[in-house]
Amino acid sequence: MNVIAVTTFLLFTVMVAVISYYKTRDEDLGHSTGYFLAGRSLSWIVIAGSLFLTNISAEQLTGLNGNAFASGACVMAWETIASVAMVAMALFFLPRYMKRGITTVPQFLEDRFGKGMRTVASFIFLYALIIGFLPFVLYAGGITLGKLFDVSGALHVSESAAIWIMVISIGIVGGCYAVFGGLKAVAVSDTINGVGLVIGGFLIPILALWKLGDSSIVAGWNVLLEEAPERLQAAGVGSEAPVPWHTLFTGILIINIFYWCTNQAIVQRTFGAKNLAEGQKGVLFASFLKVLGVAMLVLPGIIAWHMHQRGIITVPVKEITETGEIILARDMAYPLLVREVLPPWMTGFFGAVMFGAILSSFNSGLNSMATLFSLDIYKEIIKKDATDAQMVRAGKIFGAILIVICIIIAPFIGKAEGLYTLMRTIMAVINVPILAVILMGVLSKRAPALAGYVAIPFGMAFFYICHFVLKDDLGFIKVHWLHLAGINLLLMMAVMYLIRLIKPLPVPYELKYTGDVDVTQWKYVWHASWLIIVLLVILYTSLSGLGVIGTGEKLTRNLAIIWGSAAVLLVAIFAKLRAKKTEQYL
Repeated sequence: MNVIAVTTFLLFTVMVAVISYYKTRDEDLGHSTGYFLAGRSLSWIVIAGSLFLTNISAEQLTGLNGNAFASGACVMAWETIASVAMVAMALFFLPRYMKRGITTVPQFLEDRFGKGMRTVASFIFLYALIIGFLPFVLYAGGITLGKLFDVSGALHVSESAAIWIMVISIGIVGGCYAVFGGLKAVAVSDTINGVGLVIGGFLIPILALWKLGDSSIVAGWNVLLEEAPERLQAAGVGSEAPVPWHTLFTGILIINIFYWCTNQAIVQRTFGAKNLAEGQKGVLFASFLKVLGVAMLVLPGIIAWHMHQRGIITVPVKEITETGEIILARDMAYPLLVREVLPPWMTGFFGAVMFGAILSSFNSGLNSMATLFSLDIYKEIIKKDATDAQMVRAGKIFGAILIVICIIIAPFIGKAEGLYTLMRTIMAVINVPILAVILMGVLSKRAPALAGYVAIPFGMAFFYICHFVLKDDLGFIKVHWLHLAGINLLLMMAVMYLIRLIKPLPVPYELKYTGDVDVTQWKYVWHASWLIIVLLVILYTSLSGLGVIGTGEKLTRNLAIIWGSAAVLLVAIFAKLRAKKTEQYL
């Protein structure tokens, strides 16, 4: 363990903690709005930084790059389609949330379907975060920082012991932020670490290409194009593709809409916005960062594969199957790459930023769970006359208990084949049913609460049985698990619509404005949304046979056509939006 690396790590980590304390020292953390929603004072840049860093953590950097190491660029679909889901959040979901002035997503369900649905949804969200999110954050953080600083070698302990040490450390420090600092402390530290993560995250593939190309970035890029260009194919093609291109329009889109539009751990940042316009700006800027994030979340994994082939790094063998197939520990690829390409002083800085990113995801989840427990369970079921101070205290105690539970669970995740895919499949059991109920509540004004009570257990049972028991084999056809998520959503919507036809609400539901938050839209919300969509089109066409994967003299011409057409399309869209706005004032 290098002394310089450890020193820079400690300096940056302490600096973030001091700034976070300075920015939040005058906050009223004894009041529920101050503790859980940062007093509705968050600006767009803080929201964007917190959203980006809450999502881009070790389970993303390690897990998604591990998938890219094994399967190539097609796994980028999780990130790119996330941008589309965030556009939907800014345009469709957030205005409705802000209009009701809610603190939790289950509160929105209570407003639409009654108190019972709020309680059911709260317990489901708590279960999802405990089983399918927080332990993964701790485990991914443990293996990433453990490899980055060679904790096993430095302390002369086994790899499993090193993971336990890092998991416990991350859990305790992250818990202190979330339990004692509230949402404002989480958001401020996220913003600072977010800047560092963007710098360090984009620097990794640049240095890795430099290393791969023997001190030439261009030569390193040419290695990717010449030796295995198919690994840069953005759209998954062929029967063996882990993320087939057609799943972008079913399971991947559905799971991302749940994650970015209805997942309490994510959307709570937007609930703390000063107003709707600030929230929309924050969400869309984070969406823009997600498009760029492919360079830090997928490209390093592809480069790591080439480095492993050339012997520059050695990704260890995880197991050898009975048929003799060698399975590599794909989740080790990214931390090994980072340790190989970074100088000691930069390793400490990047380790500190990574530590902050891990803390961001972990303490964000803890804060969200404390919010759900305090407002939706403690206040509504356990102690209905609880004061604000009592709710905050209950949330802190609950958060402390969760830290212990998640620390115990985390190290056992390592037995899974792919960290990121495992996390998504576990969450799919829960998130699709919740999303279906919210969608029905928004789209239908007469759907009764009964529709949700029937659909949620039906949807959870259907996906669990079909995926985990039947292994995606429906008897007459075998489907990809992501398509299964899409089928599940359609079946649930059909069941709920049938119940709506049989037993509709006597009085249509009406979304009423509480006046808690200014809900004036950001005037450029549609411009920014279209810009993001066009950027995605550019990205996918560039990483295809029409773009960089193509060969010969046509390559430059094709790229010029792609980017030129996109520029013309953007000009036309912006002109149309400007003309429409002008008509409104005439």
